[in-house]
Amino acid sequence: MRRLILAALLAVTAVPAAATPTEDLHAVIADHWAWFLKSSPIYATALGVHSYDDQIGDFSLAEADRQAAQAAIFLKRLDAIPTATLSPVDRTNQVILHRLLAEQIEANGFGERTMTFSTLGSWFQFFAGLSDIVPVRTKTDYESYLGRLAQFPRANAQALDVTRAAVAGGYMQPCVTLAGFEQTITGVITDRPEESRFYAPFKGPKPSTISDADWTAMQARAKALITGTLNPEYRKIDDYYRTSYLPKCRNTLGATSLPDGERYYAFLVRQQTTTDLTPAQIHQIGLDEVTRIRAEMDALATKAGYASRAAFIQALRTDPKYYPKTAAELMGAAALQAKINDGKMPSLFGTLPRLPYGVRAIPAETAEGTTTAYYMPGSPRAGIAGTFYVNTSKLDHRPLYELAALTSHEAVPGHHNQIALQQEIDLPDFRKYQASFTAFVEGWGLYSEHLGIEMGIYDTPEKDMGRLSYEMWRACRLVVDTGIHAQGWTKERAVAFMKDNTALTDANIDAEVNRYISNPGQALAYKLGELKILSLRKKAEAALGAKFDVRRFHDAVLGQGALPLDVLEAQIDGWIAQEKTRS
Repeated sequence: MRRLILAALLAVTAVPAAATPTEDLHAVIADHWAWFLKSSPIYATALGVHSYDDQIGDFSLAEADRQAAQAAIFLKRLDAIPTATLSPVDRTNQVILHRLLAEQIEANGFGERTMTFSTLGSWFQFFAGLSDIVPVRTKTDYESYLGRLAQFPRANAQALDVTRAAVAGGYMQPCVTLAGFEQTITGVITDRPEESRFYAPFKGPKPSTISDADWTAMQARAKALITGTLNPEYRKIDDYYRTSYLPKCRNTLGATSLPDGERYYAFLVRQQTTTDLTPAQIHQIGLDEVTRIRAEMDALATKAGYASRAAFIQALRTDPKYYPKTAAELMGAAALQAKINDGKMPSLFGTLPRLPYGVRAIPAETAEGTTTAYYMPGSPRAGIAGTFYVNTSKLDHRPLYELAALTSHEAVPGHHNQIALQQEIDLPDFRKYQASFTAFVEGWGLYSEHLGIEMGIYDTPEKDMGRLSYEMWRACRLVVDTGIHAQGWTKERAVAFMKDNTALTDANIDAEVNRYISNPGQALAYKLGELKILSLRKKAEAALGAKFDVRRFHDAVLGQGALPLDVLEAQIDGWIAQEKTRS
C-alpha cells in the first residue's frame, strides 16, 4: 500500500521532461502553418484544406498589424531554440522560417504596404480569378464559391479603405504606369452575367452529383450575385479610381521619392535578391552583362547574314512572318512548344513532378497592360493543374520566335517544373507552399531558358536571337530598375535603354518598364538568381570532372525547394562533397 501511495505522489509531482530543441522547432513550424492557413483561407482551399471554405480573409490594415504581431511571437519562439543540436535539414527549416517571419514584420512597417493598385495584379483581379485557384467540382465546392462571392463587398470596402490610407499618406503609383489601368477594373463588369469571369464554373457540364434543381438554383444565384453584388462593387472601384485615385497619382517615378523610400527600396532589393548587394553594385553587374550579351548578339547577327545586330533586330521587329495572325495561332504555337519541351525533360532531370500543366490565354481585361506570359501554380491536393498563361492581345507584338525561351521559362523546365516539384518534396508544408524566394524561382526560370541550348530548341537564328534578347531583357532589368529607383532615371531613358539593347517590341518594353516602376526591386531577382545557379554549375563541373551528372545537379538544385541564394550555395557545396565520394 505504501508503495502505491508513493507512486501516486510521484505521478502527481513529476515534472514533464523538457522538450528537445528539435521538438520545439517542429512545434513552432506546426503552429505557424496552422496559423498561416487560418489567416489565408482562400489559399488554404487551393491547397486542399477545407476548414475555412466559408471565409475569404481580412484585407484590413488592422489585420495586417495583427499578423505582424503574431509573426513576432513566432520569431521570438524561434530565437529561443538552440540550433547546435538541430539536424542540417532542421537548421535550414529554422533559417528559412526565421527569414520569412522577419521580412513579414519588416515589410509591415512601411507605409508602402498600403499601395494596393498594381500593374502585376490588385485585389479585384485576384478575386475575379477565384475559380481558377480553388476547386469547383462538388456541390459543396459550388456553395463555398457562391458564399465567397457574396462576401466581396466587405473585402472590397476594406481594400478601398487601405487605398484611401495610401492616398492620404502619399503612397501613390506614378501617373505614367496607369495608362489603361481602368480596363483592369471595368473589364470585369458585364451586363450579361453568363459572360462574366465569375460565371465560368457554371459554363461547363453539370456535375453528376448535383441535381438539376440544385444546378438551376445555383446558376440563378450566381447570375444574381454578378448583377446585384459584384458589378456594383466593381463600379465602386472604378468610380473611386477615376475620381479620387487617378487625379492624385504622382509625377515622380522612383521608390526613393516615396516617404522613407530609400530604406524601403533597400529592403526590397535585399528581400527580392536574397543578397547584400547594393543598388550600385547591381547596376554595374547589369551593365557588364549587357556588354557580354550584346557581343553574342553581334556574332549571331553576322552568322545569320545581317550587317549588324541592329539590322537583325529591325527585321525581327517588323517582318510580319514572325507574328501570329490570330490568337488561336499563337496559342497553338505555344502549346506545341510546350509539348516539345516536355519531351526533352528526362534527359536533364532524374526527378520530374507528377502534376501536369495547361496553356491558357491571359484574361482580356488585364492582357493589354501586363506581361507577355506568366505561370499560375496548381495544387495536387486540390486537383488543380498548373497553368502557363499566354498574352494574346496586340498580336503584332507577340513574336513567335520568342516562344521557345518563353515556354522554357514559364512552363518547363522552368516555373511549372520547379514549383510543382516543390509541392511533392518531403518538406514541411510552409516550405512547399509558402517559401517562394524570387531570386531562386525566377533565377531558375531564366536558367531554364539557358537550358534550351542543351535541349536543342533554338534551332533557327531567330529563336536563338529571341533567347539572347530575353537574357538581355533580364540584364537590362538590373540597370533599369536600379536606374529608376536609385539613380533618378526617367521612363524615357529606361525605354530607350531597353529598345537599344533588346529585340523586344515597343508594347512589351512599355509594359515592362511600367512594371519596374510600379513594382520596385522584383525584376532584379531574375538575372542575379540565374548567375548564381550558373556559377554553382561551373563550380560543380570543375570540382567533379567526369563525375559531373547534369541530371543529378538539377535534382540537387531543386531538391530542397526554393532557397535564399546563400543557402542554395551551401547546399550545393555539400552536394559536391558527397558526389566526390560516389563510386
